Amino acid sequence: MTVHEIKESLGWKAFHIADPDRQVRGGYAGDLLSWVMGRAGQDCAWLTIMSNQNVAAVALMADVACVVLTEGVEPDADLLRRAKEKEVTLLGTGEDTYTAACRLHTCLE
Repeated sequence: MTVHEIKESLGWKAFHIADPDRQVRGGYAGDLLSWVMGRAGQDCAWLTIMSNQNVAAVALMADVACVVLTEGVEPDADLLRRAKEKEVTLLGTGEDTYTAACRLHTCLE
């Protein structure tokens, strides 16, 4: 599924969509940035509660399809600015991380 299709199917909020047609091939949930860099799969949706500008850098290094801020977290101004500059897709949901991950998994089946 594409980023746009997932956003629409799950009703997630778009903070910034860099490439709506990018394929999402899995998911990864984690908040320890160094852990995410080494473990998140390319083209995955990364679910996190982290909302600072370092998220954009990690998303680029890991080459994730999108970042999903869970638990109702909003990106801080620096993250939103960096996401737009670096073309990192940022989505959001009020769901807890577990629920969002389960729904993403079901959507990708």
